[in-house]
Amino acid sequence: MFKRVLIANRGEIAVRVIRACRELGIPTVAIYSEADANSLHVRLATDAFCIGPAPSLNSYLNIPTIVATALTAGCDAIHPGYGFLSERAEFAEICDMHGIKFIGPSAKSMRKMGDKATARKTMIKNNVPVTPGTGIIKSLDELKNFAHEAGYPIILKATAGGGGKGMRVVRNDDELETNMTLCQQEAEKFFGNPNIYAEKFLENPRHIEVQIIGDSYGNVIHLGERDCSIQRRHQKLLEEAPSPAIDEKTRQEMGAAAVRAAKAINYEGVGTCEFLLDHDGKWYFMEMNTRIQVEHCVTEMISQVDIVREQILVASGEKLSHTQDDICLKGHAIECRINAEDPDNDFMPCPGKIDGYLAPGGFGIRVDSHVYAGYTIPPYYDSMIGKLICWGENRKQARRRMYQALKEYVISGIKTTIPFHQQIVEDEVFKSGEFNTGFIEDWYRRQNELKTKEE
Repeated sequence: MFKRVLIANRGEIAVRVIRACRELGIPTVAIYSEADANSLHVRLATDAFCIGPAPSLNSYLNIPTIVATALTAGCDAIHPGYGFLSERAEFAEICDMHGIKFIGPSAKSMRKMGDKATARKTMIKNNVPVTPGTGIIKSLDELKNFAHEAGYPIILKATAGGGGKGMRVVRNDDELETNMTLCQQEAEKFFGNPNIYAEKFLENPRHIEVQIIGDSYGNVIHLGERDCSIQRRHQKLLEEAPSPAIDEKTRQEMGAAAVRAAKAINYEGVGTCEFLLDHDGKWYFMEMNTRIQVEHCVTEMISQVDIVREQILVASGEKLSHTQDDICLKGHAIECRINAEDPDNDFMPCPGKIDGYLAPGGFGIRVDSHVYAGYTIPPYYDSMIGKLICWGENRKQARRRMYQALKEYVISGIKTTIPFHQQIVEDEVFKSGEFNTGFIEDWYRRQNELKTKEE
């Protein structure tokens, strides 16, 4: 087992990793920027080191400083969490060069799956359905030829992308050149890599993802699927497991495809294969995230597998604790991402001081967060400040618990998405389970129509 683990991240995921390490008896080292000196992960870790000023480039993305801190603190492993350096193959390589275990897949696996264009090729070789698409786009003419062949709309994506960044939908020739340039600029800005590729864009599909875990002995299992269709501008707002749209046959097919893909690249660690489900029930591979995901919690709730703990154990050289036959999914879980944003003002970020905080409780209710009363949310990072997860024996019970928990959840002093989520989980379309990635736009349209009638 590891002697000491550095968490190369912040916020709720840093807290989550620290708690998993504590359970395993592993001392932890937190890193923090000057803006995060009072963050909860700093208080909970065994030791903590300031690694630079607020901007991410000077702190949480500063590889030399992070590695030097790990060596100075006597760490033999680094957990990257999600975001920041979690899918940077060069970071994994540098850790390896210095005798530090990167808690995640190998750099080789990350390059095969972290680069979205390469991941598509890998899936095609392993008989996993993919939407029509391209390799890395070299010229406008190449992109135009694909658009005419596949038919509009198409979507441009950063090959190193994730988190909804570096993505643009194009609906005609007139939009092509501008969006290609903008997408390349966004890819360079967010990921330090300007490469983009294109796919045929499916209008309002379901967004389904399958959780997998692999060890260094060639064993890979899946833990079922999650439905992440409730999203705005490609940013997920609410997730649930299992998906209301998936039957057992499709669940097994998707799970087998995800396992097959992971085995093809000798995948070690936690990962997620993301799929699109169209209106005819056909599904297509979209991308693979080679890291822990924000929404891993709903899968933990229905599988009773501690995914972060398993991730650490596998990285330390142990075999998977479970076989596929051991996995029995029970009940239903829903997660709401609690963001410091104003839903009434186009989800404008709302950093500032929290002057009151009361988390909900009760059977089947879980809160993962790093905030507390008196904590000041800095303006420099992602606006997510917590996750509320509710489990029930079925979807109806999970949804009811979520609504009650949201009513109990108090965060004052700033605007949050809690009132917005209350409306969403009570919406009749959401209750029905018959929704897709266009749900939020449709919900706003219906709200505006209702207001117009009332006026």
